[in-house]
Amino acid sequence: MSIASEIQKLQAELPEGVRLVAVSKFHPAEAVVEAYAAGQRLFGESRVQELLQKIPLCPSDIQWHFIGHLQTNKVRQLMGKTALIESVDSERLLELIDSESARAGVVTRVLMQVHVAREETKFGFWPDEFLEYFRARKFETLKATHICGVMGMASNTDDMDRVRADFRAIADVFRAIRDDSALALRGFDTLSMGMSGDWPVAVEEGASLVRVGTRIFGPRQY
Repeated sequence: MSIASEIQKLQAELPEGVRLVAVSKFHPAEAVVEAYAAGQRLFGESRVQELLQKIPLCPSDIQWHFIGHLQTNKVRQLMGKTALIESVDSERLLELIDSESARAGVVTRVLMQVHVAREETKFGFWPDEFLEYFRARKFETLKATHICGVMGMASNTDDMDRVRADFRAIADVFRAIRDDSALALRGFDTLSMGMSGDWPVAVEEGASLVRVGTRIFGPRQY
């Protein structure tokens, strides 16, 4: 099955208003170019160095999403290179992105990562911690960062009831902030959740952005 045909099939399956991020991490720039030729424009990478190596090899109008755990010592290298950083998993990281964005003279668009999965290895804000951040209006201190919404992952399990419950919990947190008239947040409209094996459930629970890699590009090429 070709990359182009999988892109076209996915785009046909996705409901209106749901966008596809093609997760190209661990795949060569040639695979990105092939997906681009099929009309794909949003691509997800999880390592700063790999992203920086691919950017000059790929079309300039690609919208790069950073979706991996971002180490603080790599933040400066990423400034001005992404359309969206989906994986802001701590206040410290958010504040650093903001200060480095201001230093670089750019505005960085981000999603806040919420942690509901069973695995302790996953990163992110606990739901209560996330809600407290907004209700304390801490976002008002940001000068060069725009919070566009929420990203999250379900537990790594074949139990789809558990997966659905996780997605619902992430969506509940997103809606609690989006629909809070006291906050009046502009542009807080993106809910990124769902991957190759579970994106249809994520869409049913409200995802507006899904991250699909293996189905498009095949097994990772380490």
